[in-house]
Parts: sequence; structure tokens; C-alpha cells
Amino acid sequence: MRTQTARHNHIRKSQADRTFDFVIYTVALLMTLLALYPMYFIVIASVSDPNLVAKGEVLLLPRSVSLEGYRYLFSMGNLWTGYGNTVLYTLAGTLIMLVVNIPVAYALSRKDMVGRGFFTFFFIFPMFFGGGLIPTFIILNNTFNMLDTFLVMVLPFSVISYYIVVARTFFQTSLPAELWDAAQIDGCGNLRFFFQIVLPLSKAILAVIALWAAVGHWNSYFNAMIYLRSPERFPLQLVMRNILINNEMAATAMTGSAAADLNRKANLIKYGAIVVSSLPIMTMYPFVQKYFNQGVMIGALKG
Repeated sequence: MRTQTARHNHIRKSQADRTFDFVIYTVALLMTLLALYPMYFIVIASVSDPNLVAKGEVLLLPRSVSLEGYRYLFSMGNLWTGYGNTVLYTLAGTLIMLVVNIPVAYALSRKDMVGRGFFTFFFIFPMFFGGGLIPTFIILNNTFNMLDTFLVMVLPFSVISYYIVVARTFFQTSLPAELWDAAQIDGCGNLRFFFQIVLPLSKAILAVIALWAAVGHWNSYFNAMIYLRSPERFPLQLVMRNILINNEMAATAMTGSAAADLNRKANLIKYGAIVVSSLPIMTMYPFVQKYFNQGVMIGALKG
């Protein structure tokens, strides 16, 4: 066995194979750089002179380094309030989405479910047609009295049809029917089978949907802008938006050197806000990368 492996490792590649490998690695490297450079540019632009950034003189290294934008952001109390609110919305919203969507997806994946076709259509139909913003606002305000509450950010939009379809495909293709047959022989019921067998074997799809849901909640500002009124409940993204708009409006209202200085600070804040709001959620990906890749491929290519 070792001799065969050694011979295989010493097989010399042809010139065509080496050329092909070189092209593949070059293209992969270029695509990696194209994906990483925008994020790197945002970081160096957030600590560089905005005038040099506007002139295109900041490309690879920061110039005229200044932390003024970060100092201004971190000195604002509502920034930390927004951070805390966003963390709560993200944790609670992600948990609710998992609790709501995963059992539905598993139930729709069972061939013995009564009315399976009807319920599948029931969940897929809203992917193409929605009720609209105004009817939703009226229902949440007049019927459920959720306007300007914590629940309005995590509960009304917790059912995502796309998540259900992806998770259902995962369950159909990754969990053999023989598991349920064997569990029944051992006296296992539906709930016990779901919690003790299905969920432990579904870490990949759980990680994928959790990451998607967390990113969606972390980046969300539109729902907060529509349904929240109290500044102490604003999430981070809405706080950042208000900071940028207020600084830009103040800069346009001034003239001369004061306007130029405020506009310079606004540009620093703009790049710093992107870094501050994006960094926490980006740190999650390395921990779920293995499950994320596996879950996406299974949910997208099979079924």
C-alpha cells in the first residue's frame, strides 16, 4: 500500500497538467483578492485622510492615519445602546427562526404527513406574493399592538419560506427513511425521534440557517425604521444610519472651513461605521464554515 502511494506521489505531471494547475491557482488567487480587497479598503479608508481617499491615493496602505472617526463613534452613548439592542434582536430572532422553521421543514419532508402538498403550497405561495407594507403595518399596529416593542423585531417575520424549502430538501436527502423505521421498532415516537436523532444529525443545516438568520437580523434596519419609534430601542444599523445622515445634513448647512472639517469627519465616520457594524457578524463565519459549506451544497444541489 505504501509503495503504491509513493509511486502515485512521484508520478510526474505533463506540461498540460502543470499549465492547467497554474491557471486554476491563478484564477482562484485573483478571485480571492477581488473578494477581500473591498473589505481591506474599507478598513484602511476608515483610518486615512478622507481627501486622499477621494483622490484615489489610498490603495494598499493607509495614509495620514487618524482614529478620529472611531473616537467619535465610540463616544456616542446611543451607539452602545444600538449594539446591545442588535445583539438581543439577533439572538432572539435567530432562535425563534430556528424554532419555527426547522420543525415545519422536517414535517414537510415526511412523506406520511397528511396534507403535505397543501401545506407546502401554503408556505411557498408567500415567496411570490406578499401582503404589502401598509397592510402589515396596520395589522401589527391595530390588531397585535406590536408597534414600538421588542417583539415586532423578532416575531412577525420569523417564518421564512426559503429557509423551510432548503431545510426540507436537506431532511429529504440526508436522513434515510430506514432511521424512522428502526426508531419505531425501538418504541421511539415522533417527538423523541426529532429531538434525539434528527436534530443531532442536522448540524449542517442548523448552522446554515442560523448564520443566514443572524446576518439578516444584524443588518436589518428597514423594519426598525418602520415599526420602532423610541430611540432606546433602535438597532445598531439604524443608529449608524441616523449618525451618518445627521452629519451629512450638518455639513451641507455650514459653509467654509467648518463645513469642510465636518464633511471630513462625516467621511471618516462613514467608513468607520461599516467596520464597526460588520466586524462582529463576520467573526461568526469561521466557527460555522464547515457546516455552512456542507449545508449549502446539500440544500442547493439535491432534491
